[in-house]
Amino acid sequence: MLTDVFGLITWHSVLVGALLFLVTFTASLAIVSFIMVKIPPDYFHEDRPRDLWGNRHPVVRFLGVLGKNVLGLLLVVLGVLMSIPGVPGQGILTILLGIMLLDFPGKRKLEHQLVSRPQVLKTINKLRHRFGKHRQVLEKLGTKSCWI
Repeated sequence: MLTDVFGLITWHSVLVGALLFLVTFTASLAIVSFIMVKIPPDYFHEDRPRDLWGNRHPVVRFLGVLGKNVLGLLLVVLGVLMSIPGVPGQGILTILLGIMLLDFPGKRKLEHQLVSRPQVLKTINKLRHRFGKHRQVLEKLGTKSCWI
């Protein structure tokens, strides 16, 4: 049975797989990097308002919130898949991006827990520094704001 599986592998399929790996890795890295650079430095503050299109017509607002949540759910699923060893992409950052789009109770606390992981925050701030943006400011829950 194992020889049957290895018999299906050709140079063409290996090259297509490698190309797919490179394309998905590059695309996920570019999209996540773009968004992490574009968010404001105080995005993770508790007191930052997060009302999407609050002044728009209720139908437009509903469709916007629905679309944002569907995209967020898709990104969380893709991030979980990218976290599996051997699958290309920025898994944790993609999960964070998806969570940022979703609306659910406890979201801000979860975002804060993810971003306050030293390696995640270091990666985000390296990206922001590379593009001339201010470092991400984290507000420790129940304390004054601090730069990390």
